[in-house]
Amino acid sequence: MKPKDNQIEEARRYIANAKKVLLENTEMEGKYYDDPKYVKMAGNTAWNGVLVAMEAVFTIKSKGRHEIKNYIEEAAKTDKKITAVVQSAYFVLHRSMGYDGILDSAIIKIGFADAKTIIDWCEIRYKPPVVAKKK
Repeated sequence: MKPKDNQIEEARRYIANAKKVLLENTEMEGKYYDDPKYVKMAGNTAWNGVLVAMEAVFTIKSKGRHEIKNYIEEAAKTDKKITAVVQSAYFVLHRSMGYDGILDSAIIKIGFADAKTIIDWCEIRYKPPVVAKKK
């Protein structure tokens, strides 16, 4: 099964790509990255990976763009403990990294750990679509 056929594997691919952006395009100076441009790219890529995983599991009912509150509400219906992780990932990956370009590697590490936790949580609940076999 190709990653694009399995949304959880696709989400993990996003996270791997986000880490690759940091590794290949920015240097560490002490505990800080030196280029906010690539931190922003990595944050947005990682957050999109989290969204791919959550959308594989949740049924979000809203018109237009989904808001973070929709994902938190859906997560709370299944497991209230994961809502704190979703909120943390949102603030670290999307807001702090994606918008602000935060350079602190410790905070970035927390964002990636939250992403892994959410994707692993979604994997347990994921039901891949049934693909009809060709005759």
